[in-house]
Amino acid sequence: MSGTKPRVLVIGCGFGGLETVRALSKAEVEITLVDRTNHHLFQPLLYQVATAGLSAPAVSAPIRHTLRREMKRGNLTILQAEVTGIDAGARQVTLDGRETLDYDHLIVAAGATHSYFGHDDWAVHAPGLKTLADAFNLRARVIGAFERAERCTDAAQREPWMTFVVIGAGPTGVEMAGTMAEIAQHTLPQEFRRIDSRRTRVVLLEGSERVLGTFVPSLSARAREQLTKLGVDVRTGCKVTAIDADGVSYESRDGDATRTQRLPSKTVIWAAGVAGSPLGRSLAASTGAALDRAGRVVVEPDLSLAGHPEIAVIGDLAAAKSYGTGEPKPVPGVSPGAKQMGRVAAANLLRRLRGDATRPFHYVDYGSLATIGRKAAVVDLTVPGLGALRFAGYFAWLFWLFAHIYFLIGFRNRLIVMIDWAWAYWTYERNARVVAEPAAVLTNEAAATLGRPPATPP
Repeated sequence: MSGTKPRVLVIGCGFGGLETVRALSKAEVEITLVDRTNHHLFQPLLYQVATAGLSAPAVSAPIRHTLRREMKRGNLTILQAEVTGIDAGARQVTLDGRETLDYDHLIVAAGATHSYFGHDDWAVHAPGLKTLADAFNLRARVIGAFERAERCTDAAQREPWMTFVVIGAGPTGVEMAGTMAEIAQHTLPQEFRRIDSRRTRVVLLEGSERVLGTFVPSLSARAREQLTKLGVDVRTGCKVTAIDADGVSYESRDGDATRTQRLPSKTVIWAAGVAGSPLGRSLAASTGAALDRAGRVVVEPDLSLAGHPEIAVIGDLAAAKSYGTGEPKPVPGVSPGAKQMGRVAAANLLRRLRGDATRPFHYVDYGSLATIGRKAAVVDLTVPGLGALRFAGYFAWLFWLFAHIYFLIGFRNRLIVMIDWAWAYWTYERNARVVAEPAAVLTNEAAATLGRPPATPP
């Protein structure tokens, strides 16, 4: 590596890290990109891998192939490793707990993980969805639950296996619940002899009073109507109090009284909260940076850290604000925000190298999308010159389809997803229902990969 060029280290190849590398690749800097996996993941469609609608390669792409044009410029090094520590004073990071790597400038885009609000023991029984390992784990659990239901000869024993609980009614929870209802109603009938998959219960629990709480109330209400039409049992105002191998306990309001209820289920999916990557704590300890309640790093207006202008934090790990007209507003944890932060962090780094003043981050909000199921979605767009454009139903679903195909990485992935979706639309089939190992084995291996205790075999 050349010693004459500034050394820029980028941690994480999510949306933010990818945009940062692309923006810096033409500059006179040496870039090192470190990620613990060898692939870039299109997380908005990860739930479709978990529900057997798409295969893993359709929503992911090898990092080296994705950045092949940037690699040809000769100033990019890609390393597959996990950053386990950051020493801001020495300007050094530790890889895999052993090697060290020096930098002149650091951009941290390590993303987020699941938050169980102080109940980390729930993770064994209610896995979340952030990585391909999570998706494989959930797919094995869902498919395994139907297989175990087929083996049950007693209706009372069968019911918990055919009851699926999704906790959290944000976009991921809504999409998971709607898709699972469609699988039960349209994909699996006639495939089992002893069970009728159409009798499956999909319950969506939400602590607030609305699903899709970041959307306007009218679209939230439409989303709930569409979920109910699909057969999802939507329960809002429910606070989860316990999760174990046999189900979920939660509190709900009944007038002025609080009722504690029990929901027997062998398959619980967590979509209720996210927290900043554990790397944020290492960064805070080394730099004195503040963390918010979700473990995200509080950044300056230009996305750098106070007292450490050579370090920037972007994406889901950053507690960033948008500086435009009026009061600064928090930046939502969505892919457009991460992409924009990546470009701004790269531009500010180059300004700093030239001796120019950096600029505050301004987030351009183009709107939000969420799909509920077949021919059902909600769209909330901001159209320049026209203002808010909001609609739901079939045309919103078509808009969601084409928007996600457009933003996928690579022509091959776009083509495969289009073919798979078209086939599923006409036939209701989901051909990615293959699991490599029985559900219990795969669950334990996935848990080990994620550094969690092994799950109890079903």
